[in-house]
Amino acid sequence: MIAKPEWLRSFATTAELGSFTRAAQRLDLTQAAVSQHIRALEARFGPLLIRRPRQVEVTPAGRALLGYCAEVDRAARCLAARLAGQEERRGEIGLITPGSVGLFLYPLLLDLQQAQRGLVVRHRFAPDAEVIEAVLDSRYELGLTARRPDDPRLEVAAFAQEPLELVVPAGEAVTGWADLQRLGFIDHPDGQAMANRLFSQRFGRHPGVQALPCHGFSNQVSLLLEPVARGLGFTVLPRYARRAFPRPEAVRVVEEGAPVVDTLWLIHRAEWPVSARARYVLGHLAAWMGCAWTAAPAPEAAGGGRGP
Repeated sequence: MIAKPEWLRSFATTAELGSFTRAAQRLDLTQAAVSQHIRALEARFGPLLIRRPRQVEVTPAGRALLGYCAEVDRAARCLAARLAGQEERRGEIGLITPGSVGLFLYPLLLDLQQAQRGLVVRHRFAPDAEVIEAVLDSRYELGLTARRPDDPRLEVAAFAQEPLELVVPAGEAVTGWADLQRLGFIDHPDGQAMANRLFSQRFGRHPGVQALPCHGFSNQVSLLLEPVARGLGFTVLPRYARRAFPRPEAVRVVEEGAPVVDTLWLIHRAEWPVSARARYVLGHLAAWMGCAWTAAPAPEAAGGGRGP
């Protein structure tokens, strides 16, 4: 460091106020301490202030040092803001989610990044177990998961609802189990579990999705509705995956029957506050997903006070 912070603070305050006495009063120091700080700087940099009976005048070397003091002050404020996470529209936001909701959110996050060029979006698609692990390891600040974790290191809050949907080709009518047998099932890694949960509410006693003909399989949630849109079968998947499909007119949701709804849980580390930029992004996520989540009050920025 070019000089001790307290020396720079005394010099900058004296130059601003034009008086050793007023500088000492503002800094809650003795006038002798302020004079000692400035003499220490002048021993290193030469004359910085011209002492006059009622005022001091800043020398060219003093003006150069004032510029340095301003730079140190800006750097200190920037560091305090970063440590406190107070730059809500600048910096990186790390979010990890399951594929269905991530498919819906990622393009919207990119829209937000285009509007706020200081933000950097880092998003990962992952199953629930990996979402929880990544947030616990602090590799991502925020996570959404359909599985409610019980780890005390995590802050957990209900964030949004995600119904399961029975999706069929647009021109198909489905009124009972026979229609599902006729269409055939388009499977995916969670397909059978999701279908059986939904069928237990919609169709009462049934032999299970395993009894239906399988007309296809995909492990890519972004492609799962393509065979449905082509009339090759039906599937069961979360609503946000269906909403992200680029050809909504080619598929239809069968709404009849009791709904099956999963909760999406927002998780982050409990030991430290959510950053301002994360609260800013979460506010947009809540609006996009139509949920009633509201941000917690922002923590006070670290540091503060006058001078470098």
